[in-house]
Amino acid sequence: MLIKPLLDAGTAARNMAEKEARYAPQEALIESNRCLFCFDAPCIMACPTGIDIPSFIKKIANGNPTGSARTILTANVLGASCARVCPTEVLCEGACVVLDLEGDPVKIGRLQRYATDYVFEHQIDVLQAPAKKNGKKVAILGAGPAGLGCAAELAQLGYDTTVFDKKKEGGGLNTYGIAYYKMPPKISLDEVKMIERLGVKFQYGVEIGKDLTMPELEKNYDAIFLALGLGGANRLGIPGEDLPEVVDALEFIEWIHTKPLHEVPVGRRVAVLGCGNTAIDAVSQSKRLGADVATIIYRRGEDDMPAYGFEYELAKNDGATFHFHTIPTEVLAENGHVKALRLAKTETRDGKVQIIPGSEWTEEFDLVLKAVGQEKQSSAFEKLFPSLKLDRKGRVEHNPETMATSVPKLFVGGDCANGGREVVNAVAEGKKAARGINALLTKQNVTGPVQPSRYGAKDGALGSGFNHPIRVPELLAAMNS
Repeated sequence: MLIKPLLDAGTAARNMAEKEARYAPQEALIESNRCLFCFDAPCIMACPTGIDIPSFIKKIANGNPTGSARTILTANVLGASCARVCPTEVLCEGACVVLDLEGDPVKIGRLQRYATDYVFEHQIDVLQAPAKKNGKKVAILGAGPAGLGCAAELAQLGYDTTVFDKKKEGGGLNTYGIAYYKMPPKISLDEVKMIERLGVKFQYGVEIGKDLTMPELEKNYDAIFLALGLGGANRLGIPGEDLPEVVDALEFIEWIHTKPLHEVPVGRRVAVLGCGNTAIDAVSQSKRLGADVATIIYRRGEDDMPAYGFEYELAKNDGATFHFHTIPTEVLAENGHVKALRLAKTETRDGKVQIIPGSEWTEEFDLVLKAVGQEKQSSAFEKLFPSLKLDRKGRVEHNPETMATSVPKLFVGGDCANGGREVVNAVAEGKKAARGINALLTKQNVTGPVQPSRYGAKDGALGSGFNHPIRVPELLAAMNS
C-alpha cells in the first residue's frame, strides 16, 4: 500500500481522545439532581436492557456510585460500553421527561459512565456468581456483545460457560469496531475481564467448523448459543475493487484498535462508500488521523442515510464532506494502486437508484473504505447447522422471547439474529437467550427486571424496554399515526 501514517504520536492521541470528558463528582451530583425520578419512567421503556434508570441516578445523587453501578450492570453487563456508544438520543434520553420540560434531557449516558467507571477504576466487583455450579455446560460461539451478555447471565445462574472466538481478544465490535474517540478498546476488555471473574472461560483463536466441530460441541455441552455476527463487507461489483487500497471500513477501524495510533496508515484523500454509522466512524477517524480530504459517497439523499443525525453532525464538525446522490462506477489505478474514483450522479425512480446518463466525473482518492453493509453468514450457518432455518434476509429464525432456533438446544442472538442493531440490543438478546436456555434445561423461568419506579403501572413493574423494546422515533410515529 502507498498509504502511510500521517501524524506524530502526540497529535494522534489528542485527535482521537474521547469526545466527552467523564463527569467530576460534583458535576455528576448536579446532573443527577436534574432527574425527576419519574413514577412510571419512560426512559426505562426506551432501554433495551431495561435498566432502572431513575434508581441508578438516585444512587448517584445520594453519593453511592457503587450501588448505582450495581443497578446498571445487573441489567446490562456491558453498561460501561453502552454508556459511551448507545444512541441515547433515540433511546433513554430521547424519552426523558426533562427533554420535554427544558429542551435538554438528563445526561443518562454520561451518568452511567460515571458510575461504571467508578467501580472499574476502584476494582469493585458488583456482580457475583453462585459458589456452586448447577452441573450444566453451555458453549457460546462468539465473544461479542450478545455472547458476553449471554455468558454473564448464565454464569450468574450457575452454569459452566465457555466462550469461543476466532479473535485474539474478546469484546467483538466493542473491542475492534467502535470509533476510538467514542470508546478505546480498554473499556471493552475490562468488561471481558469482569465476566471472566464470574467464572466464564474464554478460548480464543478458535474457528467454529475448523478448529472445533459441531459434533464435538453437541457432545460436550447441554446447549449452544450462536452469536457469530455478520460477515465481511458486501462487494461493490465494480472494476478496481480488488486494489490494495480498497479496504473494508471495519478493517480500517480495527487497524486503529490494534496499532499505536500514530502507526495507523491513512490516505491523504479518503473516500468512504456508504452513509451508515460505520461510514461516519470511518470518515471522522480518517480526518482525525490526518487526511486532508475525507468524503462520504452515498447513492441516495441526505434524508435517506441510515446514520443517526447526531453522528452526521459530528462528521461535518470533523471536516468530512458528503457527496449525496452519487455512486462509484470504477476504481481507477496507477501503478497498481488506487488513484481515483469514477463517480456518477444518481436519481431514484420507483424506489430504485439509477445513474443519470452523462453525469460521470473523476475525483482523486488514494484510500477507499467500504461501508456498504456486511454479508449475512447464511452459507456458513447452513454448513454448520443444516437444519437451521433462516429468513429471506439471511437472519436466523428464532423465538423472540427465548431466542430458541429451529435446531434443538441451539439459541441465537446479536447481529446474526437481528441483522445488525445496537450493542445494547445484542446484550439484551444474549440475556434473553440465557434465560431461554435455563428454562429449557431446568424448567425454571427467570423474570425481570423488576422496576420499583413502575409499581402501579398498567403493565406492572416488569414493564421495560427489555420486555418490549421500542425506540423513541418508533414511539412517536405510533402516537402520531
